[in-house]
Amino acid sequence: MNMSRLTLIVAVSSAVFAGCASNVPLDNKAAPVESRTPGSTGSTSGPSSTSGANSGKLASVDLTKNQAPAAEVGRVVYFDYDSFVIKDEFRPVIEGQAKALTANKSKKLTIEGHTDERGGSEYNLALGQKRAESVAKSLKLLGVTDAQIEAVSFGKERPAEQGHDEAAWAKNRRAELASR
Repeated sequence: MNMSRLTLIVAVSSAVFAGCASNVPLDNKAAPVESRTPGSTGSTSGPSSTSGANSGKLASVDLTKNQAPAAEVGRVVYFDYDSFVIKDEFRPVIEGQAKALTANKSKKLTIEGHTDERGGSEYNLALGQKRAESVAKSLKLLGVTDAQIEAVSFGKERPAEQGHDEAAWAKNRRAELASR
């Protein structure tokens, strides 16, 4: 009985080792290694070369150019009815605030989500929170830390515009970015 187990173990081990064998010939020839240093003017050419005719085609980009202070880019993001999707027209507001927050890590914002008067209080609180969190998520994607922002909801309790028409409702469907 023990002899048959030993025979079985040897047979399985042989099969496993035979399966791992490779038909690719291995030689001792080392793979070619090329050393490159940044800014070297070696004989290499191509898109990674920094010398020659291609260097005149590169344009420098000044990231600080056209950087408006956060107060100038706006502090309010408006939303469509029953939506918490940030519209493209408010991307500059988000990006401007994100630049200001990433440049000054001690700066903090409270994002206040608001809704119009339609709907129940609980629903509007939840929608306002989703709007605030939507803005917070966009800011985080641009490098803002969790410690710098806080998302809160006021629902329909703090309208920006009094009134019961579409113009007033549109002004109240918003997220305000307030310094704290």
